[in-house]
Amino acid sequence: MTTVQSPPAPPTAIRPRVVARTGLYAVLAANAAVVAYFFAQPGFAASNALIVIGRLLGLYGALVMAFQLVLVARLPWLDRRIGMDRLTSWHRWTGFALLWTLLGHAVFITFGYADGAGVGPVSELVDLAETTEGVLRAIVAFGIILVVGAVSARYARRRLAYETWHFIHLYTYVAVVLAFTHQVAVGTTFTSSSAAKAYWYGVWAVALGAVVLGRLVLPLWRNTRHQFRVSAVVPESDNVVSIHITGKDLDKLPARAGQFFLWRFLTADRWWQANPFSLSAAPDGRGLRLTAKAAGEGSAALRHVKVGTRVFAEGPYGAFTTLHRTKPESLLIAGGVGVTPIRALLEDIEGHAVVIYRVAGERDAVLYDELRELAVAKGAELHLVTGPPVPDKLAPRELIRLVPDIADRDVFLCGPPPMMNAVLRTLADLGVPKQQTHFERFSLAG
Repeated sequence: MTTVQSPPAPPTAIRPRVVARTGLYAVLAANAAVVAYFFAQPGFAASNALIVIGRLLGLYGALVMAFQLVLVARLPWLDRRIGMDRLTSWHRWTGFALLWTLLGHAVFITFGYADGAGVGPVSELVDLAETTEGVLRAIVAFGIILVVGAVSARYARRRLAYETWHFIHLYTYVAVVLAFTHQVAVGTTFTSSSAAKAYWYGVWAVALGAVVLGRLVLPLWRNTRHQFRVSAVVPESDNVVSIHITGKDLDKLPARAGQFFLWRFLTADRWWQANPFSLSAAPDGRGLRLTAKAAGEGSAALRHVKVGTRVFAEGPYGAFTTLHRTKPESLLIAGGVGVTPIRALLEDIEGHAVVIYRVAGERDAVLYDELRELAVAKGAELHLVTGPPVPDKLAPRELIRLVPDIADRDVFLCGPPPMMNAVLRTLADLGVPKQQTHFERFSLAG
C-alpha cells in the first residue's frame, strides 16, 4: 500500500498565545495608567490619606471587574489563541484580586471617614449606607462578591454541582450593575471631568458588550444560520457513542480540529443541559462529529438521542489546534476518550506524526481502527499502549524509547487529569520546552 505524507509545516515564528497574552497585559496596564491619571488630575481633596487610598482601590476594583468580564466573554479571537481553560483560570485569580481590592476599598474608606468624624467604623458604615446615595448598593454588591468568592474556592467548588455553582455565579452580573450605579452616584472621576466620565462609560460598555456579543449574540446567530440537527447516532462501544451533526452552510463555520462545542440537545428532558464535547473528526464543511463516553446522566443519554433532534451548539472553543505548532513534526498522546480531539488533529496535522494511545485494555481503544487507517494514509507511527496505570508505561524511559526525537516535536496531549499530569512531568524531565507542549482542560466559567 502506498502511503501519503503531508509536507512538513514550517515552524510558527510568532506564537499566537504570546501575542494575545501580551496584548491583554498591555491593554490592562494602559487602562491602569489612565485610571491613575484621571484619579490624580483633580488633586487629592480628601481629608486624609485613608480616603485617598480607598478611592483609588475602588477605581482599580472597577477596572478589574470589567477585565474579568472580558476574560469570560468567550470572544473567538482570544479563545482560539489562549483557550477557555486558561482564560477561566485567569478569571478565577483576578476574581480573588477583585475581592481583596474591594475589601481594601471598603476598609480604607470606612476607617477614613470614621477618623474624620470621630466615630467608630461600624457606626460610620451604617451612616454612609443611610445617608449617601449608592453606598447601600455597593455593600450589597460586595456581599454578593463575597458569596461568589466563597463558592469558587477549591474546597467548596469540588462539593457543589456545576449547575448550583453556575446559578450562584450568575449573581455576579447583579453585583456588576450595583457596583456601576455606585460608581456613577459617588465616584469622584464621574464628577471631576467629562473625559473621565466618558472613559468609564466606555470601559463598562466594552466589557458588557463583549459578554453580550460572545455569550449571547454569536451563539444565537450561529445556531440560527446553521440549524444544527442530529443526523446519526453510532455506538462505538458499550459506553461510548458518536453523534453526527448536520446543518446549513457548515463550510462557513470557523471550527478547527481539536476544538470543542458546548452541546445542548433540545429534547424535553435535556434541553437545559449543556455539555462540552470535542470534535472527534476534523470539520469537513458537510458535518460535525462528537464522541462521548457515558460519565453521567447527560452523556449516557446521548445513546438514546433520536435522529432529527435539534441541537444548540455554542462554539467552537479552544486553543488545542494546529494554530500553535512550532515544529515541523508532532507527537500526539491520547488517553482513554481523550482520543477524540487527538483523532481529529491527526486528520488535520501536517508533517510526520507519532501517535501514542494509552488505554487499560484493547477493548477500551475506541476509534482505534480509524486512527490506524489515518496513520497509514498520512505515514504516521501509531503505538497502542495498554495495561494498568502502575507501572507508568509513559515514564521518561519508555517515552524516549518510543519517540527518541521527542524534544524536537510539538506534543499534543489529551486524556484523564492524572495521566495528563504524569505525562506533563515526564515531558519536563525529558527537556521538552513548554512552548512545544499543547494541552487543554475543560474548564467553564459562568
